[in-house]
Amino acid sequence: MEASSGSAVVLVLIFAALILLTLFLFVKRGSKGVFGNRFFLFGALIALVIFFVIARVPMIGYYQSIFKEAPYSFSELRSIVFKYGEKDKLLNQYNSATGEYQYLNKKDSLVKTEVNFTATDMLYLHRKAAELGFWDFPSNEVSKDTTRFAGAKPLRYYIEFNYKEKSKKVTFDVDFDGNVQLKEANLRLIDEIMHVLSDARDRQKK
Repeated sequence: MEASSGSAVVLVLIFAALILLTLFLFVKRGSKGVFGNRFFLFGALIALVIFFVIARVPMIGYYQSIFKEAPYSFSELRSIVFKYGEKDKLLNQYNSATGEYQYLNKKDSLVKTEVNFTATDMLYLHRKAAELGFWDFPSNEVSKDTTRFAGAKPLRYYIEFNYKEKSKKVTFDVDFDGNVQLKEANLRLIDEIMHVLSDARDRQKK
């Protein structure tokens, strides 16, 4: 990833604005008034070309991430398994196939309940995984350094997407000392899963 999705969106919007400005000046060329000045049109064209040359890599990457297809079809998605907690015990667990969900509440009590994902929930996460490049994540993103957090226990996450023929499994530690963009993509996917899980739980409480 050459840039974050936020900065890539800004670049795309600027490029779109330059295109619109160029088209406007082209339509107005030769007309009376300041907008009919052909030098403005020429300047806008030059700015458009220069901006595209400079920003083409993040913009192309952004569009590729949007339209990139997952290596597996959504119709073959069977379940999503999500676990997290201290490295030696992932007590927070969810399995979309069974709906079984257990988590530690604010009082450190283990709560067991049932939460069911809808087809829309599954499709959303399937697409988010593709967008963030989940299938390219290393399976093992764990940290062996136990000295950096002064006795604290950084969280570990386990994500598993199960399809008809294959599965993708990733174990990720928040203190994983790896590529920054890779860590950011992991955390974004984790946030998406937790958000969908929280919404599904709240929805079923009503």
